[in-house]
Amino acid sequence: MKWPLSVRLFLSYAGVVVVGAGVAYLTIRLLAPHLFDQQLSMMNGVGVGGMSMVGATTGGVHSAFDAALTTALLVGTSASILVAGLVAAMVTRRLLHPLDAVRAATRGIAEGSYGVRVPLPSEPELAALATDVNTLAMALADTESRRVRLLGEVAHEMRTPLTVLDGYVEGLIDGVFPPEPETFASLGEELRRLHRLASDLSSLSRAEEQLMDLHPVDGDLADLTRRTALRLAPQFQDMEVKLEVKADERVPVCVDPDRITQILTNLLGNALLATPAGGTVSISAATVAGCGQVLVTDTGLGLAEADLDRIFERFYRVPGSSRRSAGSGIGLTIARAIARRHAGDVTVASAGPGHGATFSLVLPLRPNDFRDRPARP
Repeated sequence: MKWPLSVRLFLSYAGVVVVGAGVAYLTIRLLAPHLFDQQLSMMNGVGVGGMSMVGATTGGVHSAFDAALTTALLVGTSASILVAGLVAAMVTRRLLHPLDAVRAATRGIAEGSYGVRVPLPSEPELAALATDVNTLAMALADTESRRVRLLGEVAHEMRTPLTVLDGYVEGLIDGVFPPEPETFASLGEELRRLHRLASDLSSLSRAEEQLMDLHPVDGDLADLTRRTALRLAPQFQDMEVKLEVKADERVPVCVDPDRITQILTNLLGNALLATPAGGTVSISAATVAGCGQVLVTDTGLGLAEADLDRIFERFYRVPGSSRRSAGSGIGLTIARAIARRHAGDVTVASAGPGHGATFSLVLPLRPNDFRDRPARP
């Protein structure tokens, strides 16, 4: 049977005291009579074994000293053990009280009470443990908040196309909408929107859980940039937005070309939607500070400082945006997740509303910098 920690701590303290007291007792008990005899012999000038009154007197004093010493040792040792026991109990209680608080907090966290906090004790080691538990509670609270918010956002995103579909179906049943190709085309558009939302949510889930399949190969980031810009050029022409490409320098990287193309497509698509007719979007690829960097700059709506971080949140859209993307609102979230899976990142900078924005994709150049995490099936 394994004893509780409190009992083991108490016994460990008490054991140290008992051993110390025993050693002290034996040491004094064995050495004191011998030393006393030596001192007494030097004072009288006669050996301990002499046949004199001094010897007899010495024997009586020796016996008295031995009895007094034994009694004193027993009383002192008992008192020391008692005091040591009390001190051990106090120290044990002081050590276990923060651990009891940690246990109570972890039970509360397991039950869903993420607001519990462990008071920081004075001991550095226990304070570090309490700090870690508090950090865990805050992280779980943030995760739960994001989960609840995600459910609400998904429900909101699905509500609009479902409402439109429901209206069209009821209209067809009641004869309000004629069964013509235009009506079915509108139905198909809403169905595609739902399908796109489901596909984006699946990609986001796999990206955040690090389950996204990656197939890294040696490639040229500048070449990927040029090909993506060339493929999207007709859309810029239709929207009367000028597209400038600066990707002449070779930028060797080890990446999944399909995933990086997905990021570049998203960044260029967002820049196109944010830029009015007559504006300009430029994309460039170069080697900067030992990394490959792609910059996508537009002369469009721009971003407020409060939106610079939130724009990468799921389903977040810039307030007051006059042009609404047909996407699900999680493209940038997926783009950043893909970049970070490649040991890179996607960031944004803007001088403010009305001054455009610059999105930056940064990736490591050297193949050994690629964090190859095998994907789970």
